[in-house]
Amino acid sequence: MSHLLRTSRVFAWFFLTGLSVAIIIASSLYLYLRPNLPPVEQLLDVRLQTPLRVYSKDNRLIAEFGEKRRAPITIEQIPTIQLQAFLAAEDARFYDHPGVDIKGLTRAAVELITTGSIQSGGSTITMQVAKNYFLSRDRTFIRKFNEILLALQIERELDKNHILELYLNKIYLGNRAYGIAAAAQVYYDKPVKELSLAQMAMLAGLPKAPSAFNPLANPERALIRRNWILGRMRDLGYITEDAWSLAANAPLTATYNTREAEVDADYVAEMARAEMVRRFGEDAYTEGYSVTLTVDSTRQQAATDTLRSGLEAYDRRHGFRGPIGQIDIENLTPAELSDQLLSYSRIEALVPAVVTSVDDEKNEAQVHTRRFGPGIMPFETMTWARRYRTERYTGPEPKAPSDVVSAGDVVYVKIDQLPQVTNTEADPSEQPTEETAPSELRVSLTQAPDVEGALISLTAKTGAIEALAGGYSFNQSKYNRATQANRQPGSTFKPFLYLSALENGRTPATIYNDAPIVFEDSSLETSWRPQNSSGQFYGPTTLRKGLYRSRNLVSIRLLRDIGINTTLDYLKRLKLPTENMPANLSLSLGSGLLTPMDLARGFAVVANGGYDVQPYLIERIEEADGSIVYEAPETILCDRNCPTSPRQSEPVDIAGDTEGMTLPAAQAEETSDEPRVMPRLADERSVYIMHSMLQDVVKRGTGRRALALNRSDLAGKTGTTNEQKDTWFAGFNHDVATTVWVGFDQPAPLGRGEYGASTALPIWVEYMKVALKDRPSATMPRPNGIANIRINPETGERARPGEDGIFELFKQEEAPAPLPAQGNGTHTDNGNGDDLSRQIF
Repeated sequence: MSHLLRTSRVFAWFFLTGLSVAIIIASSLYLYLRPNLPPVEQLLDVRLQTPLRVYSKDNRLIAEFGEKRRAPITIEQIPTIQLQAFLAAEDARFYDHPGVDIKGLTRAAVELITTGSIQSGGSTITMQVAKNYFLSRDRTFIRKFNEILLALQIERELDKNHILELYLNKIYLGNRAYGIAAAAQVYYDKPVKELSLAQMAMLAGLPKAPSAFNPLANPERALIRRNWILGRMRDLGYITEDAWSLAANAPLTATYNTREAEVDADYVAEMARAEMVRRFGEDAYTEGYSVTLTVDSTRQQAATDTLRSGLEAYDRRHGFRGPIGQIDIENLTPAELSDQLLSYSRIEALVPAVVTSVDDEKNEAQVHTRRFGPGIMPFETMTWARRYRTERYTGPEPKAPSDVVSAGDVVYVKIDQLPQVTNTEADPSEQPTEETAPSELRVSLTQAPDVEGALISLTAKTGAIEALAGGYSFNQSKYNRATQANRQPGSTFKPFLYLSALENGRTPATIYNDAPIVFEDSSLETSWRPQNSSGQFYGPTTLRKGLYRSRNLVSIRLLRDIGINTTLDYLKRLKLPTENMPANLSLSLGSGLLTPMDLARGFAVVANGGYDVQPYLIERIEEADGSIVYEAPETILCDRNCPTSPRQSEPVDIAGDTEGMTLPAAQAEETSDEPRVMPRLADERSVYIMHSMLQDVVKRGTGRRALALNRSDLAGKTGTTNEQKDTWFAGFNHDVATTVWVGFDQPAPLGRGEYGASTALPIWVEYMKVALKDRPSATMPRPNGIANIRINPETGERARPGEDGIFELFKQEEAPAPLPAQGNGTHTDNGNGDDLSRQIF
């Protein structure tokens, strides 16, 4: 036997032995790993993690929640050239191999052995699908074997186009963009079909290293990667030489684009997010839910803007609190000034700026803003800035810019005018016109208000929230004052007391004495001597006048007359929370605690004619595929024999980060398609009379500023608590009920001259200008059983012929007795029989 033959047999033996061992090992691994591999059918059920999106009723984006930006797309929607770009970059033999590319794996193994690293990669697109959908990212041989086995299994059960579609929807392409559709939006603000060849190649270069080849973070490396892919596409015959040349020389055009919110409604968005988490848990952020709310984008934006403007107006009336910081500006470059300002946060439209110089002769200050650079702050924007002393007093009016600011002061400004850009193509010999001449950035002095507020607007007949603002800035404070702030309503509470009186035999003409009264209470260190806000007393007063003039002594005597327990029971009937209501006469002045939402809901009950109201925010919830999983039920107003609705059950407990953010109508599980039945809570005749009395608040009382709206259908009530710590206006017509509150988070006096009519009512008026625009007048229809009687306003009795009188509304059975025949001397009253005691005591 020759030496060559013996050597060949030895090598053959080793080869067969090695092959057998490899087969045994591979078989063992397969038998070991196969039972743990997930079934490929799961791929068909996998829901791509898509963020939660919140929309207004008119389909404007309010917010997006979720870590991953994703917009699933079908392979038919992707241009062929884009598919070829990914194949050239990741797996040119995708349509030829069975899920595992032996050549690629062998090449990668050789590179690993010879260089210690893998340069070209060995994973096919199918293997990446297996890894992205089912497997961990651990860099181990076991994970790699799992990936290979699963890729082979996927190829046996799914066609190539389906696998490629799954891949293009799952891959991470940087900047929180998952999938090609999201990446096209993030980097180019375009749909996939509108991308250029150069842009397509740029996206195709991202899966290998989303950070290293990111055109925003590493434009030079991204350009090299893009051009390499274009070269591969040319070599593979996907594109022509001319197309390659044109695309390879194209500039980088990627910018960071994200879909901005179209409505400024952060508090509403947070309420929707909290409710979605309550319903669906953490899946709310990833399952692609779309939530349509009841808010209208125009009214919601008006609510946000008018509340901020009103709080800023109050803040300016009480003076300038000084700079928010100091910067030593000496020898600092503009870039260094910008860096120094990074430690001061922007608050909504308020931009931090540092004063660089003050020129009293030019009547201006030079500033450097955090984002916009140098600018001018004219003195006329600083004239309001009297120095703050206390909430009651300010310093003298400033006469020059140096009276307000100094160099190095950090202040907040608003951008009034951005610099105009010079037309670089204009003839330099031409004189610049006013339109083309460059100008400097111009700003105005402002400050972030310390005062806070809330605005809630409800559709009166359904409870749908039309607009809600829970504070000046959600980014500054996430505390939602609209739903979470328990505050004293003050005189805004009085309509509920008076409505109780109307349902307990009193009329608008019932007389009560507006006179001093003293209460001794052993629990108090001093006697209680309540007064009217004016400090004066006006003697016998009808309930109508007592309400529209907001006479405190009339309200106290009224509560004492009808009874505290009777009133509290009536409040419960109206479904107003009474757990924080005092069981004493201070209840008549609104000393209990209600949230702005509680008060808004109560006024909506009055506005709609006396029916129950359950405020709700979510109109519809849709899944990613467009199927509706929840739709707000129809609201039915019911007068009698009302069916019991499962939606009227007791609210469930709310815990965690949803506490205080959900609404009564959203707390109970709503799985039924039954409508929400809203029964009558108050007598319609009493409510109609109350409408009339509250319309007088606007026409003749403390709400006269609302006359600026030039509407005859408005009613409402102002409210101010002791020491002016809380100020309110709650107003309505038959369709819309809106409540505004203004105060400090930590209760403190708002200052001299600050009442509901001067703080809350102007905000209400500005909002209602928008909310009621193009809406017809809406007044409550007059119910049967109402009499219109001419009375003497001083006595509340029927007016005699020739006597000055006014017309008043009564329930027919409670109308003043007819006048006796002339000369019989019989005294009459308004049907109550005890007017004399009320006038005296």
